[in-house]
Amino acid sequence: MLTFYLKKIFLYKTLRLIYLICIFIFCTSAAQNVLPLDTLKLKEAKDMLADDYGNLYIYKNKDFSFTKYDSLGKQIGKMMLTVPYKVQSVQNPLTLSLFSENAQEMKFVDQNMNEIQRIDFKQKFGFIKMAYAEDLQQLWLLDDSTKRLIQYNFRNDTTINAFPFDISFEDLMDMLVYEGKVYILTKKHLRIYSVKFEKLFEAPVDNGKRFRRENDNILVVTNNSILKYIPEKGMSVIFEDPDAQIVDKNILSYFEIKGNKLYLYSLEKVKKARQQKQQEAELQIIEQSTGKPVGNTEEKPDGEAEKKSSDNTLEQLIEDTSEVQAAGVEKLIN
Repeated sequence: MLTFYLKKIFLYKTLRLIYLICIFIFCTSAAQNVLPLDTLKLKEAKDMLADDYGNLYIYKNKDFSFTKYDSLGKQIGKMMLTVPYKVQSVQNPLTLSLFSENAQEMKFVDQNMNEIQRIDFKQKFGFIKMAYAEDLQQLWLLDDSTKRLIQYNFRNDTTINAFPFDISFEDLMDMLVYEGKVYILTKKHLRIYSVKFEKLFEAPVDNGKRFRRENDNILVVTNNSILKYIPEKGMSVIFEDPDAQIVDKNILSYFEIKGNKLYLYSLEKVKKARQQKQQEAELQIIEQSTGKPVGNTEEKPDGEAEKKSSDNTLEQLIEDTSEVQAAGVEKLIN
C-alpha cells in the first residue's frame, strides 16, 4: 500500500513538472524570433538600436562604422566615422543625431545615413561633455569647463538659457531633458534634476547606456536590460536577459544580440510569458506552503481522512517529494 501511494504521488508530481516545463518552453519560444541578420554583421558590434519602423542600426567601435539595415538584413546606408560618436536616438529615422565628445561636434543625418548638418561647439563653448537634441532647433549642452547646463538654439546660433550645473561628469553616459526635468545617466546611477539643479530623484543602475523616451515614459537601456522610470515609485524592469550582449526596443518589440545572433521578442508575448511564469511561481509557493495541489479544495470523506492521518511516515515522504519537485521547478522558472 505504501509503495502504491508513493508511485501515485511521484507520477502526479512528475506530470506536474512536465507541464510546467512545457509552459515555460512554450512561452519562451512563442515570444522569441530569430531575425535574418548575418552573424558577421553582428560580430564586434558595440551597440545596436532599432527604430519604430523596424530598421536596425549597428555601431562598431573597432572601425567607428554606423550601418543601417532593414528588418530583412538588407543594408540601407553606412557611415564611416573618424572618431567615436554617441547615437542619441533612432526612433524617428528621418533625422538622427550623433554627438562626439572627441570632435566636440554634433551631426544630423538623414534616413539614408547622409550627413545633412554639422554643429561645431569648439568656437563657441568650453568643453561639451554631453549634448541632447530636443528637436531640430534646440540643443541642451553640459559644459564641463564652466559647469553649466546650456539651452542653445543652433538654427540662429543663440544661447537661450544657461544654468549652473555642478555635477560629477565621471562615467556620464547620457542626458535627456523633458518637461523641465534633466535626466542624467551614468554607468551606475540615474539622477533627475530640475533645470535649477535641484535633485528630484536618484536610483542605482547597472551598466547604464542611454535613455529612450516614449511619449511620457522614460526608459533606461543597459547592457542586458531595459528599465522604466515610474514617477513616485522608482525603477521597474520591463525586459531582461543576463546572457544578452546588447538589448534595445521599439514600439512593438524588444531586440537583443546574444551569441552573435539577433533575437526579436513581441512586447505582448513577453508580457504574457512573464505573467504566466509569475502565476506558476505563485501556485508553486501555495503548494509548498499547504502541501496540497492548488484547486483540490474538496473535503475528503471521513474514512479517507482517517486513513491519511494514520500514516505519518507516508505524509512525511509526500512532503519530502513535494519539496524536491518544487525546488526543481523553481530553478527552471527562474
